[in-house]
Amino acid sequence: MGLRPRLPTGTDGTGTDVTGDETTGGTRPCAAHLLVDGHLIDPETARDVARFRRAERARLVAERALSSHERERATAFLIDGLNRIVSLEAGMSLAVYWPIRGEPDLRPWMHAAHAAGVRLLLPVVVEDHAPLEFRTWSPESRMTRGVWNILVPADGEPGLPDTVIAPLVGVDDDLFRLGNGGGYYDRTLARLEPRPRIIGVGFSGCRLPTIYPMPWDIPMTEVLLSEGTHLA
Repeated sequence: MGLRPRLPTGTDGTGTDVTGDETTGGTRPCAAHLLVDGHLIDPETARDVARFRRAERARLVAERALSSHERERATAFLIDGLNRIVSLEAGMSLAVYWPIRGEPDLRPWMHAAHAAGVRLLLPVVVEDHAPLEFRTWSPESRMTRGVWNILVPADGEPGLPDTVIAPLVGVDDDLFRLGNGGGYYDRTLARLEPRPRIIGVGFSGCRLPTIYPMPWDIPMTEVLLSEGTHLA
């Protein structure tokens, strides 16, 4: 396929975002490459990587179509693993997620964390091609439909997490995450200072040798999979 990893980050100087899997958008007719922060990018390579990721994403999402029994069992293993590696302490700030597209449903663990006094945050898309905003959530929170029809806190206050639990579609040997393709987590994590602890969670069978990471891709600090694999 001729993939060449580690392309530069940002936009092409004309406002076209090249930091997600989306590579649409015009360039100057005479431009053979995209100039980003003084570096040349081969747009054909970027398109190759995006096509590879789309294909792998579709394959992995299809493969996590588990039976209800298998899903419950795998999720229980994940929650047991999280309880081993994350100490739920009053006052800590923990970003989790609302499950979509067959992602592990960690809401029982979120309820336990809330009962332990943890400040829980959920990611919210506030603007296309922009970082996420993390908003406080509790079991009593009023929810509303956000982007992609995902439920988000309607009235939650913005906050910054100490630890982020990020759902995985796939993950490679260097702990780079394959997500849903919008690039929102990477844009967000790249801007958080100090960088939080980032734990990617997913069902077994989601590992890849590489996702051909770009400079805008942010590796996980740790990865936890449902069969018990813990990578750090």
